Amino acid sequence: MEQWKRLIGDGNRHFAEGSWVEAREQYLQALALAQVLFERWRDADAAVAAFVVSQHNLADLQLMIGHPEESAEHLCACHEYLLRCMNSEHLAPALRQAALNHSNRTYISLLNFVAEHGAYPRTDRLLGAHAPGDASPAERLASVIRQYH
Repeated sequence: MEQWKRLIGDGNRHFAEGSWVEAREQYLQALALAQVLFERWRDADAAVAAFVVSQHNLADLQLMIGHPEESAEHLCACHEYLLRCMNSEHLAPALRQAALNHSNRTYISLLNFVAEHGAYPRTDRLLGAHAPGDASPAERLASVIRQYH
């Protein structure tokens, strides 16, 4: 976990400095580490949080450099992964519960993203496209500030 924290911290520093390539590299390494160690960390909640923070930092970076569709891809990939984890019989119950707990935040993050930046094909598929004239899920939900990072 300490190595992951160091990678995220370095990525955040590069992000704050506007060093986008370096920030991306650190966030990608943090994501890879979170994925490799996902089932091995003692603290299931920390394992899921590390994965979510890594994906969300990459999404924020993509927004910052003007790639909202790439940002949406990271947010969707994150939420979909948690949904798969929740239903995976081979995962420990604590990890499945942590995925459920964090999926609420990843869902809200997706809704907020769509409300602010518009929908993309993957967000529509994941959130469920609505009929013309119906309020979208994002329009039905008040804006909630993400608390990851």
